[in-house]
Amino acid sequence: MADLDQTLAVALKGYAWLPDLRRRAGGGAVRTRVLGRPAVGICGPSAAQFFYGTGNLERHSALPGLAVRTLFGNGGVQTLDGTAHRHRKALFTSLLTDDGADRLAELAGEAFDSAAERWRGGPPVRLFDEATRILASAVSRWVGVPLREREVDALARHCAAMVDGFATVGPRTARALAARRREERRFSKIISTVRAKPRSGTVLSAVAHHTEDGARLDPRMAAVELLNIIRPVIAVAWYLAFAAHAMDMWPRHQARIRSGDDDYTEAFVHEVRRFYPFAPFLGGRAVRDAFFQGEPIPTGTLVLLDVYGQNHDPELWPEPYAFSPARFLGRETGDFDLIPQGGGDPRTGHRCPGERITVAVLGTLVRRLAALDHYLPPQDTAIDLSRIPALPRDRIQVVVPEHAVIRAVNASRSRALDGS
Repeated sequence: MADLDQTLAVALKGYAWLPDLRRRAGGGAVRTRVLGRPAVGICGPSAAQFFYGTGNLERHSALPGLAVRTLFGNGGVQTLDGTAHRHRKALFTSLLTDDGADRLAELAGEAFDSAAERWRGGPPVRLFDEATRILASAVSRWVGVPLREREVDALARHCAAMVDGFATVGPRTARALAARRREERRFSKIISTVRAKPRSGTVLSAVAHHTEDGARLDPRMAAVELLNIIRPVIAVAWYLAFAAHAMDMWPRHQARIRSGDDDYTEAFVHEVRRFYPFAPFLGGRAVRDAFFQGEPIPTGTLVLLDVYGQNHDPELWPEPYAFSPARFLGRETGDFDLIPQGGGDPRTGHRCPGERITVAVLGTLVRRLAALDHYLPPQDTAIDLSRIPALPRDRIQVVVPEHAVIRAVNASRSRALDGS
């Protein structure tokens, strides 16, 4: 079966495809075909180190065209390699700093608090949808883009659509392509307007005035890169929905976060990123003949790094299908161990420089959610691993009642679940 083209199998099996293929082959590297090209699937810290090793692979020729056009944008930093990638990446690493992450997290917390007040005493809300709006509001303020409320709602919908449609063909892809066109047009106009003004200290201004080879990026390209800052922040909504799912399934974690244990909260955030599905695998194309653990990888071979498989590898994570934040307490995690947003050094490689923002923002929102008196009404919280990106089916509906009596209800439910 591995000799047959597996593109359809990827679409049908989703996150389980590559781990299952590797398992049937006895582990290690596995040869296959995807998108009509010879491919090899690899997994583990040494595989991640090979994948991100200088001179082994290039990304721009390995990314599927639809993923580029929906998720990253044509010409975006994720599609570059070599010197061009290093120069463009420097823009992102200069902006996505620890101080910037803390400020963005603060803005996200404020937006969450405002939204939670609107939810109180009202009907159920879909936490995922609300989170996209919370994050769109926070990140638009952070980058310095003045948006009205309806524009924030549109930005939230469009960026969520770009993420939701990158790995499929059909209506979701059509929505993603339309959303990207609208936002690129909108931000191209904003970039042109900003360039007519003196340079300021905002993220928007930095992107608008960024130069390469002595020239500024054209307005559309600058808009693409601005969206490559904004869109991943809004995508944190997936992780918040997963965090709410984990709190509902295992309420003891919510209680510990609520107690103010910051180390445990950070560990919980890392465990959400490890345990729940987001990127199934990453792809690169071999630029030279190479070997990985004795397996020849000829030039031009598509190399697939099994992200979901590595994040559930029992040799790396004992009892990988148990949700256990404690595994991150007192543990120094290597650069190539936990790889939901890539591996290696974000300054020089393809690891996402916004990972620190994801951790900071998600940590803030997790604390707010744990402290919020709420409950999940009857709904379908199943997560379909054949769908990329996965999401609980009902997008996590929550009710925030008027009275704190919910604490007694949740305490009773926690005792019942933990005793089962």
